[in-house]
Amino acid sequence: MIILEAGRTDTNYWRDLWTYRELFAILAWRDVSVRYKQTAIGFAWAIIRPLITMVVFTVVFGQLAKLPSVAGVPYPLLVFAGTLPWFLCASILGDASNSLVGNSHLIGKVYFPRLIIPASAAIVALVDFAVSMVILAALYLWFGYAPGWQIILLPLFIVLGVAASAGPALLLAALNVKYRDFRFLVPFIVQIGLYISPVGFSSSVVPEAWRLWYSLNPMVGVIDGFRWCLLGGDSAIYWPGLVLSVAISATLLAIGVAYFRKTERAFADVM
Repeated sequence: MIILEAGRTDTNYWRDLWTYRELFAILAWRDVSVRYKQTAIGFAWAIIRPLITMVVFTVVFGQLAKLPSVAGVPYPLLVFAGTLPWFLCASILGDASNSLVGNSHLIGKVYFPRLIIPASAAIVALVDFAVSMVILAALYLWFGYAPGWQIILLPLFIVLGVAASAGPALLLAALNVKYRDFRFLVPFIVQIGLYISPVGFSSSVVPEAWRLWYSLNPMVGVIDGFRWCLLGGDSAIYWPGLVLSVAISATLLAIGVAYFRKTERAFADVM
């Protein structure tokens, strides 16, 4: 049973995240159930989006630009292994950053840790990711490809991807409460990020002198890590870039949480 108390202090804030775990589950299930409820094809969108992206990027980068794939890996698999983390992180950024405004009726009435709202919104992205993993398994069978032992480390890179997107999402969610213009900024960030991240090509095509600078985009390390796990050892990780991506993701997450907590008390007043 959940007891919602008005005016509660934040002394036990982090403990309350566990205390209100039922509310987290309720909001997460609500978001998952209504995401595709009023769409014509429902959950099929979780399949169509990555497949269309895979086809377009395979044609553009693989056929027209003639960019190389990883040795022994079909180019569509290379692209799909890049779209998995990209759509996961882009969905978390988009859904979580707008979640507070979308739940303003809850924020203005009762106390609960507001961090639950963007966190529950991110669950939808993880559900879509699970569906995409099923598609990946089908592509393995289609191309007769089998991943290596590295796939057991995939959960670590899923956590890294969530951290890389959760920090900016929390920051934008808090800013969006006071400055509603930020809701227009998020799609722009996602669109630009798609083109500057190695979704449709391997980051190994970037000249060695620029690879570390390129890794300032934390999605580079996330995508490289996913490909290493899903495609095997020939898809090598650029370790200096991965370390940089981890450091930047952790920093962004700390900044996002800190700013969210700093401005959280004023959410109800602003809304």
